[in-house]
Amino acid sequence: MQRASARSRGRTSCPKSLPQPSTPGMAASITSRHSSQCPVIPHNAVVVGTRAAWLFVIVLTPTAVVAQSNQSPSVVLPTVIVTAQKNASDVREVPASVTPVTAQTIRDAGLLNLTETGVFAPNTVFTEFTARKISNARFRGIGSSPANPAITTYIDGVPQLNSITSNVELIDVDQIEFVRGPQSPLFGRNTLGGIVNVTSARPNMSRWTGSVMAPIGSHGLFDVRGNISGPLGDKAAIGLAAGKQQRDGYTQNSVTGNDVDFRDGTFAKAQVMLLPNANWEGRLIYAHERNRDGDYALGDLNAIRRAPFRVQRNLEGFTNRDINNTTFNLRGTGLNLAIDSTTGFISWNTEDRTDLDYSPVPLAVRNNVEDATQFTQQIRISSPDNAPLRLGSAMLEWQAGIEYFNQQYHQDAVNTLSAFVLSPQINFPVALHSPQSDIETGGIGLFGRATISLNDRADVTAGLRFDHESSDAHLNTFMVPAIAPANVVAAGQRFNDISPQFAFSYTFRPDQMAYVSAARGYKAGGFNPAAPPRSEAYGEEHAWHIEGGVKARAAGGRVAASAAVFYINWDDLQLNVPNRFAPGQFYISNVGRARSRGIELDVTARPQPNFDVFASVGLTSARFAGGTMSGGVAVGGNELPFTPDYTATLGAQFTRSVTSAISGFLRGEVVMSGAFPYDDANSQSQDAYSLVNIRAGARHKRLFGELWIRNAFDTRYVPIAIPYPGFAPSGFIGENGRPRTFGISIGTSF
Repeated sequence: MQRASARSRGRTSCPKSLPQPSTPGMAASITSRHSSQCPVIPHNAVVVGTRAAWLFVIVLTPTAVVAQSNQSPSVVLPTVIVTAQKNASDVREVPASVTPVTAQTIRDAGLLNLTETGVFAPNTVFTEFTARKISNARFRGIGSSPANPAITTYIDGVPQLNSITSNVELIDVDQIEFVRGPQSPLFGRNTLGGIVNVTSARPNMSRWTGSVMAPIGSHGLFDVRGNISGPLGDKAAIGLAAGKQQRDGYTQNSVTGNDVDFRDGTFAKAQVMLLPNANWEGRLIYAHERNRDGDYALGDLNAIRRAPFRVQRNLEGFTNRDINNTTFNLRGTGLNLAIDSTTGFISWNTEDRTDLDYSPVPLAVRNNVEDATQFTQQIRISSPDNAPLRLGSAMLEWQAGIEYFNQQYHQDAVNTLSAFVLSPQINFPVALHSPQSDIETGGIGLFGRATISLNDRADVTAGLRFDHESSDAHLNTFMVPAIAPANVVAAGQRFNDISPQFAFSYTFRPDQMAYVSAARGYKAGGFNPAAPPRSEAYGEEHAWHIEGGVKARAAGGRVAASAAVFYINWDDLQLNVPNRFAPGQFYISNVGRARSRGIELDVTARPQPNFDVFASVGLTSARFAGGTMSGGVAVGGNELPFTPDYTATLGAQFTRSVTSAISGFLRGEVVMSGAFPYDDANSQSQDAYSLVNIRAGARHKRLFGELWIRNAFDTRYVPIAIPYPGFAPSGFIGENGRPRTFGISIGTSF
């Protein structure tokens, strides 16, 4: 790689005006800082199965034809800038495992929401239901409850303290970064496994631009989303984006003949950017999402494997979600300092109603209401971009800051049980409020990080963060009518933590860098809204990560590769375990120790100007340490739940000129997952599977049209299942993975 100078290495200032795309595409890409770049998504995998191999051969065949194209784009892979370390840096110079998914990739792959982007990052899994309320990221085996995530999503610098607000639709998104490994020294609580960093596209300061695109497809899919952006005078700009999505369900209720898991969502984003002078920039962002989705498509695990996309239940419920997210970013420079302030306010609420027994017999119904508000404030000072502090022959880049957060959470879940369900002697319906809870958490963090460039080759980085956190809860469980005493808990916990980080990187040649790092990750303790007696509170989780990696370019910049090995050692691992006394209810418990080790490899190549090949592969072995107990059961030596032994994505993309104004487009991807267990006892698991996605179409300067198919061979799999003793004959309920879907996407830009 072309190494930056000692004064600018690792620091890249953001441009005041942004390059515009030369081809139309998704709203997510139009005002992107990198929208004119080709995809830089590392991927490498071994093709599993003859059908996947066949697709790869088909996609690679046009290589010679592409060379005849009249177009002449650059054969060199573009540079991708990331903010994984809170400062803008070339991804090749960051001593950490970072996978960027650019706006160009979002457009080319037809990605519509955040979880769909995860397939491009090795050792990354999203456990989610068809109802988009619940989506939980897992890196390298690290993951836990959505209410207390181990991988936190940051949207424009604001942490999503609850995963309910994380899986959002992609409108006006510039880039998504999957940063694996502990980020606690910089980002604090609940980044023990890493972060998902989402950045909105900046409003255009130079001219008015916009786009509209509409995917229309099988299962009644109709999706339209668009944006517009432009200057307001010479010191301000505005950006507006909105979308609407509707889809029928994949799963049918055999009792009524109706679809269960339909989707209906509306989403919007508005931005105002102010540049009063050359030293200051302010940016106000408001995002809203409203979802009115169907029920969870859950059914007995054995039954949905025998008859996919069929369930039997007497009640069809719903899941509603509303999110309001307001962010204000302020940046200024002066007195040889850079000052950044990020203020975030989020409010959200959900309501869902479901057949708790997931059967055609009217036994139990659950009505659940949750809402929360969160406020976060961070102030950070740092050495200015491209102006580190000189220390003799060495150069020092530094940053320090303070962060505050407060979250207030409320839940009221009512489980209505039919007569005789609790006991043959109870011949009347019983309403169990479990839980009715109010939890307030708050905290403050102080952090600092410094990188010393000893010479043009060696960098040494050290970081440290102190966190103080408090959690207060009022938990109430009671029955109507009162057939048992109410269980009321009022308690508080206080936590203090210090998280260190160390890294050393060395550049052997301008295009070759190696690094080693060690960091201690931190995940806060807290309270479960509902749990068995004496399990309401849970403690902190810690893990040491050791990682080594290399990043390199070859073939004159046409090939980029990175590889990493890692080892993780957990103490007091937090695990989401089922409540034996309340089916469908989970709580967090500290189960003990665990270990994870693995490797990751990313490769991107451009053998011809119009032809890209990308691949990624991750191998993970994550197991409980000997002597670990979960729910009174010994799980030592078992695999961690929802951790495939490998993940891999392989693909290629090429374009060819049809006329001087129109180009053809073809893209193919094979997404693979190894086997993984559903629970800590490893009693049920999903076998390895692979999915094939294909897109093809034509693009004009102002218009585009594409045909697409996802899961082309209609692979049947169950990506998520949970223990459900008592009601499910197999002891588990689960959901089928997305079936084959197909359609067309059309759009225009100006």
